[in-house]
Amino acid sequence: MNKLKTSGTEVIAEAKRYLANARDILKNKAGNGVSGYYADVKYVKMACHTAWCGVLVALDAKVPPLLGNKRKTVETYKKYLATRNRKVLNDLVAAYQHLHLWGGYDGVLYKKTVADGFELAENIIEWCRKN
Repeated sequence: MNKLKTSGTEVIAEAKRYLANARDILKNKAGNGVSGYYADVKYVKMACHTAWCGVLVALDAKVPPLLGNKRKTVETYKKYLATRNRKVLNDLVAAYQHLHLWGGYDGVLYKKTVADGFELAENIIEWCRKN
């Protein structure tokens, strides 16, 4: 059984592990298609979903739990960040689009779109580490 990560250092390490795993999926499974594109949509979706989960792991350590053990939505994270850091809020909205929607659902194969999503994820995780 997985041990729940509780300290800030453990949470950030776990979030970074998600990103590392996502990069590994892209590197070893997604393949190279036409120049500038990945070849296998299944693995791009998997990698983008994994990276998005890393963002959520980091943010979950910052955003207080909701009353009644309700599930947090992207709106919950947006409201939290809106009062704390507008740049990170913008990064979250963009990461949601790049990783969750375009990568995770649509399976975008364009490498720059995926790379931008990963950069946004790193920014958010780094902000969580510092704050």
